[in-house]
Amino acid sequence: MSQSNLIQAYAAKAAHEPLVPYDFDAGELKNSEVEVVVEYCGLCHSDVSMINNEWGMSSYPVVAGHEVIGKVVRLGSGAKGLKLGQRVGIGWTAGSCGACDSCIGGEQVLCGQQTPTIVGHAGGFANKVRADWQWVIPLPDDLDPESAGPLLCGGVTVFTPLLQNEITALHHVGVIGIGGLGHIAIKLLKAWGCEITAFSSNVEKTAELKAMGADHVVNSRDAEALKAQQGKFDLILSTVNVTLDWPAYLQALAPKGTMHLVGLPLEPIKVPAVSLISGAKSVTGSPTGSPATLRQLLKFAARKNIAPQIEVFPMSKINDALAHLESGKARYRVVLKADF
Repeated sequence: MSQSNLIQAYAAKAAHEPLVPYDFDAGELKNSEVEVVVEYCGLCHSDVSMINNEWGMSSYPVVAGHEVIGKVVRLGSGAKGLKLGQRVGIGWTAGSCGACDSCIGGEQVLCGQQTPTIVGHAGGFANKVRADWQWVIPLPDDLDPESAGPLLCGGVTVFTPLLQNEITALHHVGVIGIGGLGHIAIKLLKAWGCEITAFSSNVEKTAELKAMGADHVVNSRDAEALKAQQGKFDLILSTVNVTLDWPAYLQALAPKGTMHLVGLPLEPIKVPAVSLISGAKSVTGSPTGSPATLRQLLKFAARKNIAPQIEVFPMSKINDALAHLESGKARYRVVLKADF
């Protein structure tokens, strides 16, 4: 085995078991690939889902981690636009076919043959990670590398809906669930200039959420408080994975308003047709973002000084970090610092 192809990682060998050290041979670097030495890697609920096979598509051992910040150490012969030593990021996607209509149209995130960074591919809970050059995103010099990782998944997940729904500073946007995704959404919307309402089940966070940028905070468990929001929102962004009173949120939309989903509820969403028809309303969703969107987000975050609120653990304490995330105590994103 070539020493340059050896990767040291932390892997799940089975569902619901602690991660363990795991070394593997990554094989020869492909022409289109870039190898990045990991400095930081964010920890996301999607990592937990893959580690525990919650989506039924995990193949063990699983090396998770898809919010990578690091430096380029090797370039395939076909890699373009990057240089050795450059600081970059890698998010949810590590590759796409480059030839389908979505890829040709600049919507590579919709490619039917894309390679997720942690599905059948080794992710960033490691000393090195690889991805196709298009998905290796240059990091602006004035963006803090320690906190930038969560922008590459959680950040772009809530940034894409603003572009997709053509949100401007004139709009009133509601955000359901102020956790890892929701708190970044508030920061982005504040910089966007929108009026922002945070829907949270924890009203004790009201002062914190307003300091973060929310103009209003509504108790999402209070039916009367929800009813009082009728007709207010141009966009409601749902980041939660639980079933809600969807008709109440549809009623809260203004005419031509949109409820946009980036969280994954466990049950089908029941939507009364009359709620959509009477106000010309819509329900939409989106995945993460294409390379161009990721670049736009990082540039915007650097210009507006937007950074996720993070807690840092050494990667050697990865099981402690996972337990902290799964306990619901994270405020608001966990970042692992590589210490191999």
